[in-house]
Amino acid sequence: MSTAPHLPRWADLCSPDFAALDPARTVALLPVAAIEQHGPHLPLSVDADLVEGVLAAAAPHWEPDWPVYVLPTQAVGYSSEHQRFAGTLTLQPDTVLRLWLELGQSVARAGVRKLLLFNGHGGHNGLLEVAARELRGQCGLLVYGASWFNLPLLDAQGQDLLLHFSADERRFGIHAGQLETSMMLALRPQLVRMQQARHFPSSSQERAQRWPILGNGRSAKLGWQMQDYHPEGAVGNAADADAALGHELLQAAGRSLAALLRELCQMPLPAFAQGAPAP
Repeated sequence: MSTAPHLPRWADLCSPDFAALDPARTVALLPVAAIEQHGPHLPLSVDADLVEGVLAAAAPHWEPDWPVYVLPTQAVGYSSEHQRFAGTLTLQPDTVLRLWLELGQSVARAGVRKLLLFNGHGGHNGLLEVAARELRGQCGLLVYGASWFNLPLLDAQGQDLLLHFSADERRFGIHAGQLETSMMLALRPQLVRMQQARHFPSSSQERAQRWPILGNGRSAKLGWQMQDYHPEGAVGNAADADAALGHELLQAAGRSLAALLRELCQMPLPAFAQGAPAP
């Protein structure tokens, strides 16, 4: 059995334990990810591996008096943009939303008032916002959604690790590029096929040059499928991936997640979440 530190698991509690939890401080963390294609060089498990890798990297920074409990990772999510590529598993958006809401309702019934939806898949961004608002309205929970890739990714000296990537890579290398490939080299190198890794240019680079409004990445959002960006299902310069940088990124994300959890434990419950009835 592994002796590596890990954040406390919801499933390891006994039912009577919940009566002793402080609802003003206790946080339930629901990891959500995806099983989907990541080009010719990375496994389907990237999003699930990385979200769990960041949780593991946060564990050494956890303090025993932080009442944080990690729910089972929801490894399959909404990945319809990748369904053209073999191996991708996807649920319908209403199925994913219903699943997250029902798990949140179970958290509320246990008397826990704070929930963090911790995400590893970019295609979930819109659903995270909907789920958080619905659980606030239905259950009176204090709910935050956070994706590891939107956390501050700073090294031990406080420098932004994303500055190791080119401006083009930071903007366009959004899937199986240099960043994700580096992190997988650090986390599960035996599954990375670097002989298949190369620079996968994104079609959005051409749009950015040609269309000032449609291509600026903010004013209008494309309803996209992954093949719209590159026929091999990856974008970014995977050939420049580096395991040492990937390790630093995992550690940085872990530190930021730990800081986020500390803040969430300390944040006072708003009036709507104090003693709210279970659904």
